[in-house]
Amino acid sequence: MGRWKHDHSKPVIGISGGIGAGKSTVARLFGELGCCVIDSDALAHEVLQTPEVKAQIRAWLGEQVFDGDGSVNRRAVGKRVFSDPGALEKLNKILHPRVGALRAQLQAKAMGDAGIKAVVWDTPLLFETGLDGECDATIFVKAMSEKRLERVKASRGWTGEEVARREKMQLSLDKKAKRADYSIDNTGDVSASLRQVQRVLSQIFEEVQ
Repeated sequence: MGRWKHDHSKPVIGISGGIGAGKSTVARLFGELGCCVIDSDALAHEVLQTPEVKAQIRAWLGEQVFDGDGSVNRRAVGKRVFSDPGALEKLNKILHPRVGALRAQLQAKAMGDAGIKAVVWDTPLLFETGLDGECDATIFVKAMSEKRLERVKASRGWTGEEVARREKMQLSLDKKAKRADYSIDNTGDVSASLRQVQRVLSQIFEEVQ
């Protein structure tokens, strides 16, 4: 039997937050402290380029969402689905089961590795997909809206309107914050975030002492 509420031998920690809050930065800090980080976005990108999924995307959205080398253009797909709840749901039904299977494989390996403290899921839609129910602890990563917009403009070229449009398709930030067990403010520098990550990780382990 495991010591955690879902009978895991190590805690499974889910990370959520607003667009541009820096979830991946916080997840990386957990990784530096000896946790195994499973990046759902990275797994989704991997799944999107598999032959089976590419065939489904081609039949559904056509050649215009493919690049010249035959790979799926994620930005083109995003433009087609993020303004249409039905289309987004269809894409999620294609991707999520396959991402879940890969996540389970990586988690099983991490659980068997004595050198790993905990498993961290970096999952933007943690609450929307109900995956928070499979976690032993959840964390909401927050940052001031100006900082979040500054980050996504620099990294993805998104406007404030684009961020607002995508966030409308997700659970509100207030609801995510209320549902999370812990919060980390990632507005400041990395050292400030690291201190919070260290504190939260200690608290999670103290909960089961």
